[in-house]
Amino acid sequence: MAVALALLAAMSALSSCTSPATAELTRLEHPVVDGAPLRLLVVGDWGRKGGYNQTRVAEQMGKVAEETEIDFVVSTGDNFLENGLAGVDDMAFHDSFMDVYTAKSLHKPWYLVLGNHDYRGNVLAQIDPALRKIDSRFICMRSFIVSAGIVDFFFVDTTPFQLQYWTDPGEDHYDWRGVAPRDAYIANLLEDVDAAMKKSTATWKIAVGHHTMRSVSAHGDTQELLELLLPVLKENGVDFYINGHDHCLEHISSRNSPIQYFTSGGGSKAWRGIFQQNEDKLQFFYDGQGFLSLELSENRARFAFYDVFGQALYHWSFSKPNLQKVQSSASVTEE
Repeated sequence: MAVALALLAAMSALSSCTSPATAELTRLEHPVVDGAPLRLLVVGDWGRKGGYNQTRVAEQMGKVAEETEIDFVVSTGDNFLENGLAGVDDMAFHDSFMDVYTAKSLHKPWYLVLGNHDYRGNVLAQIDPALRKIDSRFICMRSFIVSAGIVDFFFVDTTPFQLQYWTDPGEDHYDWRGVAPRDAYIANLLEDVDAAMKKSTATWKIAVGHHTMRSVSAHGDTQELLELLLPVLKENGVDFYINGHDHCLEHISSRNSPIQYFTSGGGSKAWRGIFQQNEDKLQFFYDGQGFLSLELSENRARFAFYDVFGQALYHWSFSKPNLQKVQSSASVTEE
C-alpha cells in the first residue's frame, strides 16, 4: 500500500507539470424505478462479426434479458477485434454490434469501456458521439460514471496502465491520442476516480475496466492495476470489480478486503486452456463462452454466469448489511 501511494504521489507531481488539471468524470444518470431492483447483463471481448459463437452468445443474452427485463448492458471492452474501428463509418460497427445484438430485449443502453484491441484502432472514432446517431444504444467513453439509483458504476480506462503496450508493443500500434504522456494521464485519472468515489453516496459501488485485476486464466493478474488502481478501490469501499480481457468467466474473492472480482470476457473467442492460480480465493472458473447477469436491490446483489447454451453455470449472492456471502452454487458443462 505504501509503495502504491508513493508511486501515485510521484505520478501526481509529474502530472502537475506536464498536463492540464484534473476534471470531474462525466456522470450519466440512468433512470430507475424507485424500489425496483436494477438488472443488467455484462459481456466482454465480443466484436468478431458474429464469429467464434458471438452470435450464439448474443442469442442467449437476448433470452436472459427478456426473462429478467434488464435495464441495460455493460461491455467490458475489446468491442471490435482485432484492431478496433477504423472510423465512424467502419462497417464493423454494423457487423459486430448492430447486426448481432438484434433481440428487442437488448435494445437498451449499452455502456462500454475500451479494451486494448480497441486502442489498436481509431479510439477517437469509437468514443465519437456520432456512433450514437447510428445506434443510440452505444455509449462508449474512456472513463465515466453511470449512476443508477442505489448503485454507481465507475468505468475506468485501464489500457493505458499496461506499460508493455507503451514500451514493447511489437507489431501492434496503439492510438494514444488524448492519453500521452502515460504517467500524467494515469495520475490524473486516479485522482478523478478517487474524487468521484469519495463523493458517491450510492449503496453499491462497482468499478468496471477491461483488464483483469485478479485472474487465473491466460493474462493472469495485472500488476499495474494491483499497484495503482486497487488501493483506490479499497480506500473507497468498492464492492465489485468487473472486467474482461481474459476470454472466460470467473469469480475471485479477495482474501484481504471485501472486494469481489468478476471476469466476463466470454463474448466470442474462448477456450484458451490455460489455468494459473493466484493468491486470492477462486470461487468459480469457466474457460468458455458466456456472459454475466447481475441484479441489485437495496441490500443484496445477485450474480449469475450463463454459457453459450443459456445454461446458468454459477449463482452467487451477497448481502450488503453484514457483507457476507449468503448463497453460492455452481455447475459446469463442457461445450
